[in-house]
Amino acid sequence: MSDSIQPRGKIEVSPAAIASIVSEAVQTCYGVVGTVPKNFAMGLVDIFSADRKRGVEVQVRDGHILIDLYVVVEYGTRVSSVAESIKHVVKYQVEKALELPVAEVNVHIQALRVSDTD
Repeated sequence: MSDSIQPRGKIEVSPAAIASIVSEAVQTCYGVVGTVPKNFAMGLVDIFSADRKRGVEVQVRDGHILIDLYVVVEYGTRVSSVAESIKHVVKYQVEKALELPVAEVNVHIQALRVSDTD
């Protein structure tokens, strides 16, 4: 009598779904103003495409997740600390939600926002 369990299919998570998790995680990080498109052309694509998360690029290769983020950071915060925080928070949230390894989280600081001009 064999009690071995045979897999009956597979589960796939789309990059768009992963991008949603990433986008929510980034917004919780201290010092982050928001995400922005990689460049002007991508900004136009984002306007006409509802299923892409602006400023979040996700690739899945060989069961590993690669994430590129394009963010705006608040002026006056330590940029390197904010970027490291983003990397750790995103990696933790994605691995917690999906139980898949995150190979890379690349944070690209696109701009600084100055809130108080006094």
